[in-house]
Amino acid sequence: MIYRLDGLVENNVNPITGYTYDNSWIILMLTDSFDYQQMCGSSNGCAYTIKTSRNQHKDWKMAVGDFIGFCEADGKNAILVMSEADLNAVKKEYEGHSYHEPLLRENEPPVLVHSTAMNNWKQIERDGMLKSWNILKSEKVIAEDQPIGIQLGDPMDFSDYIMFGGGVTGEIVVNSKQQGKIVMDVNAEYLTGARLYFDAKRMAQDGLLVRDGCHLKVKDRLPLAPYLIWTATWETIGFASQVSTPKIFAEQADKHFESIAQLYNRQ
Repeated sequence: MIYRLDGLVENNVNPITGYTYDNSWIILMLTDSFDYQQMCGSSNGCAYTIKTSRNQHKDWKMAVGDFIGFCEADGKNAILVMSEADLNAVKKEYEGHSYHEPLLRENEPPVLVHSTAMNNWKQIERDGMLKSWNILKSEKVIAEDQPIGIQLGDPMDFSDYIMFGGGVTGEIVVNSKQQGKIVMDVNAEYLTGARLYFDAKRMAQDGLLVRDGCHLKVKDRLPLAPYLIWTATWETIGFASQVSTPKIFAEQADKHFESIAQLYNRQ
């Protein structure tokens, strides 16, 4: 069910039920912040919350529409914290669209990046595909009890998906897994892994791309062929050692990929 509230206090009391939140609840809060486009997480025992700024996110109406569509399809209990007028504006803007529509929108990146540790990359090459955390767990490929994102308040069902991101985000995740805790320092040394560049347009056209209002992701499995464009490792970008920092590795990998990315942008 989708619920709308004009305001919400972030604590462990669910204003809809009067009880504490369970894992079925998720919140999207529309804000006027100038500090971020979107910010995600859980605080004070509240459900996982996606804060979306109307001032910084020019396509916030599409993001809210994707959030609603994804939650309805996934059977989630979702709370929209926004005015009725804002919700009506979202519905008008989103008409004719879908959270899994088979095309890449003008504002969406033509290339999506997924980062992984080097030993994981070797397994991915053998499998010929990326698999979600839950799939890997069921196959006994991974031993940890829970994904690192749980420490950030990520819902458990995030583990059903392969997540993508840009910039240094994926390298922070790789380093955090190595350290066994969240490490946000982009200049901390770590063992670089593989940075995989995928054709987002083709993924969308083939019905694989899912939008949840904040993330672009693929459920369960993603074959490498025909979607993987290029893989950056410390060797392919010419580093002398596997040791680097998230900032340096991400920047240098992206720099090496620029010419290929420009080609895909024209397609």
